[in-house]
Amino acid sequence: MLRESSLTNNSDFDLTELTAGVTGAGDIQAAKLLADFAEAAVKRETGPLTEYRNALLQALGPAGVVDAAATVAAFHGYVRLADATGIPYEHAGFGTDTTEMRAAIGIDNFYAAGLEDRG
Repeated sequence: MLRESSLTNNSDFDLTELTAGVTGAGDIQAAKLLADFAEAAVKRETGPLTEYRNALLQALGPAGVVDAAATVAAFHGYVRLADATGIPYEHAGFGTDTTEMRAAIGIDNFYAAGLEDRG
């Protein structure tokens, strides 16, 4: 989704930042802060999450905080839905998730990428 929205909006985002760490050098406003917020939410780190939420409020305003929280929740939900329904990873992105892209951003290094599909 990020790859497609970046293309649609003609914005610059280096997909390797997804695994190597966000530098904030691209076109996404408060990119590093948004990434830190998402990580804290997924890890359920309530102290840092509160700090990042307050910082996002200052940087992006109330609507930005709501959008960020909704996006984190949605992506977390998508993964759980895919896992629960048994959707195999190799069908992600309607087949547009190429081997080269997966290698470039390091997806194949994740623990779950090495698990066999038990479909």
